[in-house]
Amino acid sequence: MIKVFGHFSPDTDSTGSPLIWAWYLSQIKDTPAEAVLLGEPNTEAKFVLEHWGFDQPSTLTELPAATPVVIVDTNNPAELPSGINEADILAIIDHHKLVGGLETKSPIEITMRPLACTATIMYEMIGKHMAQAPRGIKGLMLSCILSDTLEFRSPTTTQTDRAVAHALAADLGVEITELAEKMFAAKSDVSAFSEAELLKMDAKKFDVGGKTFRISVLETTSPAQILARKEALVAAMPGVAAEDGADEVMLFIVDILNEEATLLVQNELIKTVAEKSFNVSVEGDQLLLPGVMSRKKQIIPVLTL
Repeated sequence: MIKVFGHFSPDTDSTGSPLIWAWYLSQIKDTPAEAVLLGEPNTEAKFVLEHWGFDQPSTLTELPAATPVVIVDTNNPAELPSGINEADILAIIDHHKLVGGLETKSPIEITMRPLACTATIMYEMIGKHMAQAPRGIKGLMLSCILSDTLEFRSPTTTQTDRAVAHALAADLGVEITELAEKMFAAKSDVSAFSEAELLKMDAKKFDVGGKTFRISVLETTSPAQILARKEALVAAMPGVAAEDGADEVMLFIVDILNEEATLLVQNELIKTVAEKSFNVSVEGDQLLLPGVMSRKKQIIPVLTL
């Protein structure tokens, strides 16, 4: 059976999109497939699963060689199981930049489009067969799009993402703002997580000027709750960086409603990166970045050392 999965630290798109594509392969293409996760989904993703009536997919603990897989919402080997190149990769569906490093056993189908969400790509690929999609699958699609676009606030949002979301909402009889508010409230409730867990919740590794950084992002409607734990978060950073083979953690706290991000500046290295990357002068142990909402479009591309 084909395993369909996204990246480590699954967010809503990397939780919902495997379920969407596994449904399409199994029910429309008559090719048995199973959605699996590469870790525990975040609180928003768990809310979305429950809201649309899905059980949480099982977590993939090992990937035997030659296992047929479809990779969604990433093409970065660093975000995938260590044995990914020994698997039988059948397809990749993604909306991130091409990283390189994946190897396949034969030619495969690769669909990468400059859209804000993998689920938007899937909506286009499924096409006329969307008429057969059950309510839950359509709901997952809508939720993935609202999550990845931050209800259209993110600069990654395209008109295609907007149009698909509104079409799905109309079909489902759902009020977009009401659903988004519930999702973001679930995402913002991080009281049950340790500081280390918060730093790992939505993180990607990137090399900048010979240093490896774990770029962690926490999207929230209540940034004050996270900033109140600033000292403990900073104290947890060296351990999390070491565990991930990184030199430092960079934590960006994204304020969804005010459309801005706060970067914790815990040492001179982070200060240097912040000043060179964002062309600012840093005073103190945090930096406010108005308008910064997207790691993919506004953070990763500008990082320099």
